[in-house]
Parts: sequence; C-alpha cells; structure tokens
Amino acid sequence: MHRVVVDPEVPAEVASLMRRNGRLLSRFRSGWNPEPDGAARVPAVIVATFGATMLAGLGGTLLVGVPLAFSITAAVICLTVLGVIYLATKPAPADSVERVLYRHARHYRGGYLILEDFDYGARELLGRAQRAIDHILRSRVNVMGMLDSVRNAVMLPAEEWQIARLLTKLSELRARHRHMARGGRTPEVAAAMAPMERALAASEAAVVARVEALERYAAHVTQADHALVSQGQIEVLRAQLPEYEQLVAETGAARFLAPEIGNLSEDAEQLRRALRDSLRSAHEAFRYLDGPLSR
Repeated sequence: MHRVVVDPEVPAEVASLMRRNGRLLSRFRSGWNPEPDGAARVPAVIVATFGATMLAGLGGTLLVGVPLAFSITAAVICLTVLGVIYLATKPAPADSVERVLYRHARHYRGGYLILEDFDYGARELLGRAQRAIDHILRSRVNVMGMLDSVRNAVMLPAEEWQIARLLTKLSELRARHRHMARGGRTPEVAAAMAPMERALAASEAAVVARVEALERYAAHVTQADHALVSQGQIEVLRAQLPEYEQLVAETGAARFLAPEIGNLSEDAEQLRRALRDSLRSAHEAFRYLDGPLSR
C-alpha cells in the first residue's frame, strides 16, 4: 500500500502523523467519526441501571427473603457487564491519535491524498515515484551530503505532491470519461470525445515522463552509491598492501607477485572517476527535475 501523500505546506509533524495513519484517514473519508454523539450518555445509563438493580435486589431481599449477599453479587455482575459495554463504546480520549488526526484531517482538507484518490494506473505510477524518491533520500551519497541533500529534502517531497495531485485529476477524469462511454456512443459523441481522450493520453504521458525522470535520478544515485562502496573497499585494500609487499620480499616470492596487486592505485583512481562521473550525472538529472517544478 502506498503512503499518504501530503502537501509540503502542511507542518512536518502533522504530515508525519498523516503518513503513519493512512487507514484512519480512509475511515474518516468514508464518514467515520471518532467522536460519536451518543457515547457520552453511556455513564448515565450505567448509573440508572445499577440503581435499579440495587433497588430490585433490596426489594427481593425484603419481600421474598432473597439473601442480601446474593443481591449484591448480582448487582456487581450487572455493573461489571455495563462497565465493559461502556469501555467498548466510550469516546476516545480528547488527546487520542484518532481525535488529533481527525482535527488535522478537517483543518488540512485537500492537503493530503490517500489510496482511494487514485485509480489502478495512477497507483502504479505513484508507487514508482515514491520508490525512486525513497531510494534517493536514503542513499549513502545523499546522507553523506555528496548530493544536494538539503534541496533533495525540499524538492523531492514537492515533486511527489505535484505528481500525486496530477494523478488524482487524471483518475477523476478517466472515471468520468468511462462513465460517459459506458452507455454506448453515437458517432457524433465519439467524435466529440476523441480530443478529450487525446488530452488524457497526453497528460498521462507527461506525468509518466516526470516519474521516469525521478527514476533516472535514482539510477544515477545507485551508481554513485556502488562506486562509493567500491572505493572504500579499495582504499582498505591499499592500506593493507605494504604488509603483502613485505611478506613477498621476506619469502622471496617476488616472481609470484600477481601484477594486479600493484594496480590497486590505478583501480582506486578509476573508482574515484566513476564516483565523480556518477555524481555529475545525478546532479544533471536533479537539474532536469527543476524544470517541471518551476512551471
């Protein structure tokens, strides 16, 4: 299931709460309210029923000789059952996650998008975009600041929101278009709908292009991550090289020394170049993403 997409203008703490509670937001959207009107009246019902039970028990004790202990036991059992009912139906505490999220969902209505806002095709595209963004933000080169991590933290969530917002519009228009076409179309109607279908296809292609740009950026970041790891490993090997050279000299095994051992410095330089090229490609892909956002 894809995470909730939140407008970058929503405060970070609220956005994080929304992303963690997509199912609750879906329940709110379907009409569920964590503050049912009738729940607050349950304690009065419990008190009234308990009082009636006690009176009945005392009356039974006086009129028909029912033991007092039995009457009290029956009252306690009744109270326990009603208490369980109350606990199951009472409203959530004022500071519960449900109520806090409910208030935020109402206040920031339109500032978040949930799974139900997307049709199947849109969900697939959104998933691709989110996976690419997550990969970039969690990459070694981004965490280490070798990319523009500050801009990534700002721009990538904004790009996710823009893509998601466009996908919801596409989902809505596609559903409306399918509904219009469901009852059959005359040639005149088909001709009138053809430009609309082309507009939908062109718009979807534009969104796909934005998602693919994110995926290209993520691919360059992956290459940079691999080069960074390999470079670190080669540097460890280089640090150990003098020990191997000393061992070879002491054992008189110089003629068996593999030429590749002496090439570690060259390998390290090649990896540094590969890392530099990968980072340059990632930065170029990053700049390409500035275009759609600026429009």
